[in-house]
Parts: sequence; C-alpha cells; structure tokens
Amino acid sequence: FKYESGAQEYVLKDVNLHIPAGQTVGIIGQTGSSKSTLVQLIPRLYEATKGDVFVDGVSVKEYSQAHLRDAIGMVLQKNLLFTGTVRENLQWGCENATDEEILWACRIAGVDEFLDRLPKGLDTFLDQGGVNVSGGQKQRLCIARALLKRPKILILDDSTSAVDTMTEAVIQRRMQEELPDMTKIIIAQRVSSVQKADQIVVMADGVVDAVGTHEQLLAHCEVYREICESQKQGGLEQ
Repeated sequence: FKYESGAQEYVLKDVNLHIPAGQTVGIIGQTGSSKSTLVQLIPRLYEATKGDVFVDGVSVKEYSQAHLRDAIGMVLQKNLLFTGTVRENLQWGCENATDEEILWACRIAGVDEFLDRLPKGLDTFLDQGGVNVSGGQKQRLCIARALLKRPKILILDDSTSAVDTMTEAVIQRRMQEELPDMTKIIIAQRVSSVQKADQIVVMADGVVDAVGTHEQLLAHCEVYREICESQKQGGLEQ
C-alpha cells in the first residue's frame, strides 16, 4: 500500500496475515511502522494499492461502506465526544440502545468505575469534545460507544493510552469474557496492552517482522525484545 499512486516507496509491503474470528490480536511496533495504516485498510478508510483484504472470506471491496461501518467498530486514540449527555453520546453507537444495554457496554469498557461519580450519571452533560471528563474517561466512553454497535470486528487504535494499566487489564478481561465471538484488534505502544493477545503482530518499517505469542516473540524476535527492554527501562511496561 502507498498513499499516492506515484510514490516510489510502499508504506506497507509483503503483508500476509490471517486472523481467525473471535481472536484477540495485538499490533505493536515503533512509531512510524505503519500499524494504524494496516488496520485502516479493513474498513476501507484506504484502499489497498495491490493485493486485497478479506472479511469472512469476501474482499472488503465487495461490501458496501454502510455494511463495513456496521460490522466494524473502530476506536482511535483521540476519538470525539459531542455536546450532549453521556447517554446521547453513547447512543451514537446504537441509536435505540436501552439503559440496560448502555450499562452493559459501560461495564465492559470500565465506564462503570467513574459513572456514579459524574453529577447526573448517564444524564451528565458533556461539553464539546468532552472537555469536562479526563482523557482516560473519554477513551473508555468511546470504547463503550463502539461496543454498543456489537460489531463483528473491534479495532482499538491506541485507544487506552490514557488509561492506567490495571484498568486496561480489567477492560481486556471483560471483553474476553463477554465478547468471545468478537474479533478484537489492539494497536498499542505498551507491551502490557498486547502481551495476553492470542497473537501479536510486530511491525517494522511497513513490513511484518514477526507474528507470535508474547513468549514466542521474546524468544525469537529481536525487534520485540528491544521494545520490551526499552519499556522496562523507561517504566512503561508497568
């Protein structure tokens, strides 16, 4: 894949991955390794220059954009919250969601940890951009909103970067328990965010350097070991 057809260099090249339905897959790599670009090919935010992306054995080019939007939930590092109540913001994920469904999504996303502390709970008014909640709270609300869609594929693109590692671990455990059939793709900077994934994809300079479990990559992937070591030294893994 390359952004401009006339560009000499490909941003992504020689990528061949298979993600079974229901798996949790982590994608990690240094800044600039094209992690986000890779997953943006799934909902066709970009079109593959060569090759193809398949969902359920069918090329994404065969699906309508509306179908892909329904089937794929995507949460970015800096997702938007809108002016309105917490409930109204979450219902962007599912317009007719009941309070019971909203609270279900909130529990999985860790919103329940702070929801009762908001002045009016679900009826708390959020200013434009959600400036009256913290960065970590905003990210959890955006995850809950995506879960309300009940997508077949959930993509979390560094979307727990402002959440502490203990809360992040709780969110991931609840997703595994409550959403066993949902395919979950987690792009992260922190090793702790992906180390329990079924498989981890290590990206380097636009290519897949290695794929494996945390233990397999520690044993056989130098790039992964370097990332782990740098985070231990910098205290990021904790």
